[in-house]
Amino acid sequence: MNKKIYIETYGCQMNVVDSEVIFSIMRKEGYERTTVMEDADIILANTCSVRDNAEQRIWGRIEVFRKMKESNPGVIVGIVGCMAERLKEELTKTGKVDLVAGPDTYRTIPDMIKEITPGNPAINVLLSREETYADIVPVRTDKNGVSAFISIMRGCNNVCSYCVVPYTRGAERSRDPETILSEAREVFSRGYKEITLLGQNVDSYLWTDGQRQVDFPDLLESVALIDPSLRVRFATNHPKDISDKLIQTMARHDNICDHIHLPVQSGSDRMLEKMRRRYTREWYLDRVRKIREILPGCGITTDVIAGFCSETEEDHQATLSLFKEVAFDYAYMFCYSERPGTIAARHYPDDVPQEVKTRRLNEIIELQNQLSLESNRSDIGKTFEVLVEGPSKRNPEELCGRTGSDKMCVFPGLGHKAGDYVQVRIADCTSATLLGTIVE
Repeated sequence: MNKKIYIETYGCQMNVVDSEVIFSIMRKEGYERTTVMEDADIILANTCSVRDNAEQRIWGRIEVFRKMKESNPGVIVGIVGCMAERLKEELTKTGKVDLVAGPDTYRTIPDMIKEITPGNPAINVLLSREETYADIVPVRTDKNGVSAFISIMRGCNNVCSYCVVPYTRGAERSRDPETILSEAREVFSRGYKEITLLGQNVDSYLWTDGQRQVDFPDLLESVALIDPSLRVRFATNHPKDISDKLIQTMARHDNICDHIHLPVQSGSDRMLEKMRRRYTREWYLDRVRKIREILPGCGITTDVIAGFCSETEEDHQATLSLFKEVAFDYAYMFCYSERPGTIAARHYPDDVPQEVKTRRLNEIIELQNQLSLESNRSDIGKTFEVLVEGPSKRNPEELCGRTGSDKMCVFPGLGHKAGDYVQVRIADCTSATLLGTIVE
């Protein structure tokens, strides 16, 4: 009987892909994936260190794993991913973890397991300048068989002052485009209808073999040309790098979804400089204008941080005014959370009181909820092609899926299923969801 491995995945979609890579590596060693923790011989938590609350949640899960180990002493408990890289010493000192593996060391997990002895956890958190896992076919863990995520690069070179990613995931390196195209063709042949290309900053993707050079627009176009019925998405963009060439490539291909996630983080030039974002407010707004000029109706979403070091009320108001000017469709909004080891942690006091951070964040959220509602109301009466993802969470009698601009739609099923393309006319909305009916 095969041994079983269970992985809990936290954080971004890149971590989901990493978990799928680990499942693939372990399958070759005779391990079978399980979704039931109690059945597992190996329990792993694939972690995120971007925000403190993500790490705190993992410490709580470690206690749950410890209790599992008490009832089954043979089970191996491991922490992998960004938190493993950042907190290797603290994790191993607890005596509750058998294995600690950083994001670039997943190939060594089978050997690490063999090295584990009571009281002596196996540790490997070495970062790499070459590892991309390009040759590994991930074990897909999605439930609907419709949307697949493909990592096109690893690491980041931007070193924004608040961000821990360059320290936990290492330097940026791009994956061979032929391996990406091969993986995309493989998932399409298995019935997947949508692919999302993932990178910390997809705009800086660049691969060369000395004879030819492939940038991100080139790669995106190659994936789109696999088949016109294959939807293609990507994330995440960086405002300093997003090019006219990319926007024009999107405009040439109907199956490249009209949605760009463009994290702004702040609307204040002073804050942007302190964050080391390497663009100004005006540069950002110019990129938005160019997107809307070439791609009318393109969905634009963003990330924002409230209460970064020394942020004043004037800085905060600049963020609110930028939100009003851009009118984002949606935003991921957070209070600043100091991450040890970053430039900000080393050089800038975290001096905005928590109650002020919370108040500013709530003001951003309230504004964005209004903007999202206005954006969705503007779609009432329009008809969109929607890729069915499956039953609606709130009402299994209805279906849900996304428009090309990444807006969630809910609609009566009429016998359709996950993976079908349907035309949906929008009749109503909330701030988060479009409500419609299928047009036969």
